[in-house]
Amino acid sequence: MAYQSLLQEYMLIPPVTRAYTTACVITTLAVQLDLVSPFQLYFNPTLILTRYQIWRFLTTFLFFGNLGFNFLFNMIFTYRYCRMLEEGSFRGRTADFVVMFIFGAVLMILCAFFINNLLFLGQAFTIMIVYVWSRRNVFIRMNFFGLMNFQAPYLPFVLLGFSVLLGNSISVDLVGMAIGHIYFFLEDVWPRQARGQKLLKTPQFLKMLFDPEPEREYEPLPELANVRPGGFNWRRQQEQNANEGDAL
Repeated sequence: MAYQSLLQEYMLIPPVTRAYTTACVITTLAVQLDLVSPFQLYFNPTLILTRYQIWRFLTTFLFFGNLGFNFLFNMIFTYRYCRMLEEGSFRGRTADFVVMFIFGAVLMILCAFFINNLLFLGQAFTIMIVYVWSRRNVFIRMNFFGLMNFQAPYLPFVLLGFSVLLGNSISVDLVGMAIGHIYFFLEDVWPRQARGQKLLKTPQFLKMLFDPEPEREYEPLPELANVRPGGFNWRRQQEQNANEGDAL
């Protein structure tokens, strides 16, 4: 009975989140059991181009390090914010969510060709997911381990600072944040400009594969309409705080 309950809970996880987090856990367990070596997984352009080890394009996103605090920390954030995105602004739009994954992965791979220390890109991928979620939920108040309170758009920067304290490379997180911002701009900001248009098109075969039923078009939250690409709408927040103060 316990096994069936766990299986039911597992199958309730949205498909993209379930597939990605499961692949990450299986990869880490395989390394722990010495079935594979991290040297077979990291991104190496030379081995990819000369020995055609193309699996490294994928495995670089699946290994977060050996079992420990750093792995658990990254997996918790990956699962939590990936699921909230898939069940939130991407609900009923699994194909579009897959396109976001592909878009982010391709840009990160391109960066890895020019930045030498980008060996494993899973952490950058997590930061990208967190960044997109934070910009689509700008008024949510966050609490980080009970130490500080802040608005959701600051979450990627808080994670960046925490990652530095753990001794991780700052370039990995910065790449994730930059690509997350590029996606947010192309998907949520640019199409709402006077001459803007939607540049990221989801291929029809992906829609047929992942969204056989009619999809609903994603509309950014009303408060995002007036958010400038590079900043936070402080005036709107001040007006909201003032109204809340009046209500009290």
